[in-house]
Amino acid sequence: MFVFRYDKTFEGLLTAVFDAYSRKTFPDTLLSEAEPAPMFMEQEYRVVTETGKSTRVWMALNKKLSREVCGMLMHVWLSELPKSDELLLRYMRKVFDSPHSVTTNFTDDDVVQVEKIARKVSRERMHLIQFVRFIKAADDIFFAPVSPIYNALPLTLHYFTDRFADQKWLIYDIRRRYGYFYDLNTAEEVTLNDDTHLLGGKLDEKLMAQDEKLFQDMWKTYFQALTIKERLNPKLQRQHMPRRFWKFLPEKS
Repeated sequence: MFVFRYDKTFEGLLTAVFDAYSRKTFPDTLLSEAEPAPMFMEQEYRVVTETGKSTRVWMALNKKLSREVCGMLMHVWLSELPKSDELLLRYMRKVFDSPHSVTTNFTDDDVVQVEKIARKVSRERMHLIQFVRFIKAADDIFFAPVSPIYNALPLTLHYFTDRFADQKWLIYDIRRRYGYFYDLNTAEEVTLNDDTHLLGGKLDEKLMAQDEKLFQDMWKTYFQALTIKERLNPKLQRQHMPRRFWKFLPEKS
């Protein structure tokens, strides 16, 4: 078994693709630096991530694939599913090695899996857009904790920077312990030194703006006023509003 070890970044994966074609040897499996070697490993190669190599591979993919399909590859990477990097490696090899387009070859299981996973991540992106609820903090920054199944937060940045361009905000993924802070100009990735108080999905009331609790109460009243008890359908509600988001919604608290 031939093993490639890399830093588990998307740029590292693209560098691995470049090195595999340069060496004319392709790995049977991809491992991080810390993962134990498989029992029947015969040889291993350590990939050193290089921007030049990863950029060349990405540009080559963009020439052979549509913008939509390249987006699907990024969605699969952000899924963080086990062996998704090996799925992407196989898919990229087929793209480069085939004289014809492979993107519509739905008899190929890898093609089917890429599209299926990409749809799931895209659905999670839409859930984030729908169910993010900002809380106004005492420093006038609007804060929203989230905890998506897939790492879909980067896919929402264009929407939030456009929709809420006139206010400072921080959206924080408490599952992966990172977020994006928008300062009225750009959104930058940040981590909090102490985020343990956010694990319950709530911002401490002591950190809220003075009028935030009032606005939350008004929103709950509005939500209740629109509710028609005779038409309640909990099963359908859970289908369209997954229960994992409820702890972040004032109207469901």
